[in-house]
Amino acid sequence: MNKYEARQTLAHARFFSTFFGVNKEGATRPTIRFWRFASIVGMHLLFVLSFWVDIQILEGDITGSRFVGFHLADPYVSLQVFLARHEFATNLIIGMSTILAFYVFIAGRAFCSWVCPYNLFSEFAERLNAKLVAKGVVKCHDFDPRVRYVFFVAFLLASFVSGFLVFEIVSVTGIVSRFIIYGYSAAIWWAVLVFVTEVFYSRRFWCRYVCPIGTLYSLVSRYRAVKISWEADKCDHCHACSDVCLVPKVLEITKMKKGEVSNLKLENGKFSIASGDCTLCGRCVDVCHQDALAYENRLKKLL
Repeated sequence: MNKYEARQTLAHARFFSTFFGVNKEGATRPTIRFWRFASIVGMHLLFVLSFWVDIQILEGDITGSRFVGFHLADPYVSLQVFLARHEFATNLIIGMSTILAFYVFIAGRAFCSWVCPYNLFSEFAERLNAKLVAKGVVKCHDFDPRVRYVFFVAFLLASFVSGFLVFEIVSVTGIVSRFIIYGYSAAIWWAVLVFVTEVFYSRRFWCRYVCPIGTLYSLVSRYRAVKISWEADKCDHCHACSDVCLVPKVLEITKMKKGEVSNLKLENGKFSIASGDCTLCGRCVDVCHQDALAYENRLKKLL
């Protein structure tokens, strides 16, 4: 992929070409997408090895695990456990607090693009949907993103009333993770159905409108240290970044013209994308031919 020679979009960039890019010096380097996929695959490889070879590095699955003996727990799953069983296990509190602190103060909603195993398949479904929409074969249906808050509350209430972890029954994140680690179960067909829905009906349907895991991280991540910064003077408003963004509304700011930008609070000519919905996937950075978008680590400034 050479973003300096051709505009990269979902419908036109070749899927596997997006794993390597050419920099301004002409050298080929792995893209951020490559490292994201490597992160997800590498993490699940450790899960697989721990289960099948018993190396005991990262045991369990994506919803609850032990890293060299230290407990880690998905915060939303932990909330369900508390509501369903009305008890607060010490290990669960420690595991939840550790994970939550990392995403609140450092990574924000990065779980969705750097950890969630379904993201590997959802990005492929997204590309297929973009191609079908471009050819007029299907129409992509968008919904009010606020519907995710309804699902967020509804699953918690269902756990409280039923005494079961209701969301875990339908969570494609957990289903795909366990499928990779432990092998086939009938639940994988639910994940296949979600995949098909995203290809033929609504792009990123699960991630944008349903998944309460991402919703939780978006609610608590506004003040994270790592953000995407936008350098307004470099931007030519080609909108390639919005086209590839997992949550396009995050980059609405890049559509602003020079006169509108003057009203923003800039720091060294840059504006930090503060939206909690940003997953830090870096796809906007990968495709920006003006290099107007980049990662910004504000933790250094705090230290």
